[in-house]
This record gives sequence, C-alpha cells and structure tokens, in this order.
Amino acid sequence: MYTLEKRGNLFILTLTGDGQHRLNPNLIGELLSLLSQVKAQATIGSALITQSQGKFFSNGFDLDWAQAAGSEQGVSERLLHMVESLKPVVSAFLSLPIPTIASLTGHAAAGGFVLALCHDYIIMRRDRGVLYMSEVDIGLTIPDYFNALFREKIGDSSARRDILLRGVKMKGDEAVKRGVVQAAYDGEAEVRVASVRMAEELGKRKWNGEVYAEIRKGLFPQLSAIVGLGHKTIATPKL
Repeated sequence: MYTLEKRGNLFILTLTGDGQHRLNPNLIGELLSLLSQVKAQATIGSALITQSQGKFFSNGFDLDWAQAAGSEQGVSERLLHMVESLKPVVSAFLSLPIPTIASLTGHAAAGGFVLALCHDYIIMRRDRGVLYMSEVDIGLTIPDYFNALFREKIGDSSARRDILLRGVKMKGDEAVKRGVVQAAYDGEAEVRVASVRMAEELGKRKWNGEVYAEIRKGLFPQLSAIVGLGHKTIATPKL
C-alpha cells in the first residue's frame, strides 16, 4: 500500500512494507487517488518525492494476480487491464503542477521502472538496486506509451536499446553515465537525504504550477498525446 505524508511543502509518497510492490489494479487505484490528492493540495513551492520501503521500489505488474485468472485468455485480459490501468498514472504525473522526484533505494523493474521514469528526476542507490525492463526476457511486447516514455525521457538511443532489447540490469553509476538517472549515492540514507535536498531546492524556485505542468507536457509531446493530454498556452509572465 501507499502512504502520503506532507512535510512542510514536500509531499512524501511511500510504498510501504518489505514486498515487491507489484502493481495490481488495487495498488494502481490507490496511487491515482493519492496523486489526485497531491494535485489538489499542491501550492507554490511544493514538490513530490516517491519512495519505497524494502528491497524493491517496484517489481512491475502483479503477474501472480494475472496468472490467478486461470485460463490463457483470462491471464491476457488481466495483463491488458493492468497496462491500461497504469496509463492514467503516467497522465497524472505529467499533469502534476509541481516537480517530482523518484527516490530509488531498491530495484525498479518493468512497470516499476516506468513508474520511476514518470518523475522529473530519478535518484538511486549506487550500492544496491537496478533498473530493468524484463519484457524481452519473459516474452511480452511493450505498450506504446511505455515506448514513448523511454524514447522521450532517455536521450541516449544505445541506452534505450540496451534496456529494451538486451534486458540490461542497469546499476546506479551506469544509469548516471548514460543519462537515465540524475544521481547515484551510497546507501539508503544518502539517497533519501539527496532527494529531500533536491525537492527543497526545486520548491524554492516557486514556479507557477500550471505553467510548470504545461511546459512538462510540451517537453514530451508524443507521450502526452498517447495518454490523452492536451497542451495549452499560458501567457501571464512574471517580469
């Protein structure tokens, strides 16, 4: 489950417990509800940090829940349902009127990697945890909005190839070197401190939230279009 805590201007969204934080319809619905709450309560100077407890940030979709359907058709329908359920999460992150940081102290795989990439910045551990897209290894194609997310958020085409076509398990230093994440630190405590420091620094800029969200959507036009977001021009400059 998720918890949401507000510390001053910072929102701290935490995946609790020591499990793999698999994304099933219940967890995705809970996440959407909390993101809606963040959006409603955000003020100038706010920022969001998403973090987790335990070994995993998130190990992707809940394949056990899909397999519990029993039949091949049922499994396929449940997988497609989870894929479609996560799309509004991507839309919600693109629309948030505040800076967002994924604070990775554990593994982020498949849908969990996608969840991390939804944020404006990613900070991860150097000593533990990997980024991994398992689809090529387990025999699943990649949804169109996943592809758009990777294409528009990771500029290095060779990094995208290695992640999506080779199933590379990318550790912190390599992820920084190849432009996938912004920074890597030794240990959980260091990652959390760095995430809060970045969030506070970004919040101090006191940007107009509506403008910030529209610039973000414009920065990722293909992804925004696929998840159904429009884009508008705001002309109220602070001179």
